[in-house]
Amino acid sequence: MSIQSTLRRVAVAIVTLATVLLGAAAVGPAPAQAAQSWAPAASAAIHPGTMMYTEGAQCTANFVYTDGAGTVYVGYAAHCAGLGEATDTNGCQAESLPLGTRVTFNEGGNLASEGTQVGAGTLVYSSWLTMHDLGTTDENTCAYNDLALVKVDAADVGKVNPSIPFWGGPTGIDTDGTAAGDRVYTYGNSSLRAGISQLSPHTGISLGDDAADGGWSHPLYTVTPGVPGDSGSAFVSADGAAIGVLSTLGLAPLPLSNNIGDLGKELAFAQAHSGISGLTLVPGTEPFDPVL
Repeated sequence: MSIQSTLRRVAVAIVTLATVLLGAAAVGPAPAQAAQSWAPAASAAIHPGTMMYTEGAQCTANFVYTDGAGTVYVGYAAHCAGLGEATDTNGCQAESLPLGTRVTFNEGGNLASEGTQVGAGTLVYSSWLTMHDLGTTDENTCAYNDLALVKVDAADVGKVNPSIPFWGGPTGIDTDGTAAGDRVYTYGNSSLRAGISQLSPHTGISLGDDAADGGWSHPLYTVTPGVPGDSGSAFVSADGAAIGVLSTLGLAPLPLSNNIGDLGKELAFAQAHSGISGLTLVPGTEPFDPVL
């Protein structure tokens, strides 16, 4: 074989290989989705602690969540969309507004006014509705699984930051419950506080978990107890990990205590039954700092 023929065959092989590689690159996996760009924590209008109104009923946002498609959700308590009395805490029996119900994000709400609307979204998941559909009967799940998710309108996603005001975080999800005396941190934003943000951050201590609750509930006392309107607000541990969501005000046997539903269990239930693929908690962009 001549030198010219050999070189010609090598050139053809190189061109063929290049074509194959370029074709593989063209049909290969798409680039990874870009990370969500959050509003600056100092100026974000929607964040953990924001007031949320559902047909006139006011609650407090807990954490920010995303899914595999990058959709942004804000959580509050499922009972915030409930149709019964405040004493109706069994989510397997209580009635709720349907999915698709509109929810607004507000600031400055008080007893006389809902304040200023800063955004809106749609109720897309409710543990109460889901337990109804599944026929859930487990006593602890029915009593303490109290999480709902509001999908933030596309026009308002740029206003969102996942950090808890004043404290920072969350740093992740707490998985080992609480022991008596453990310090906890929260940010409630009830309209009963007339929109005075200085009254929102408070701290407290765990009363110790009751084994009979199966890890679903954590009773605690805070410096000032959570009041109506604080429902749904976030609680984090001494290292900023998300412990749970404010659910009920305890009257007996521990007057003025609060019970929070365990976020790890509530989120796992939502991941299994909401139909939202890749649902996950978003850590805060600001470091957790237990300044008090």
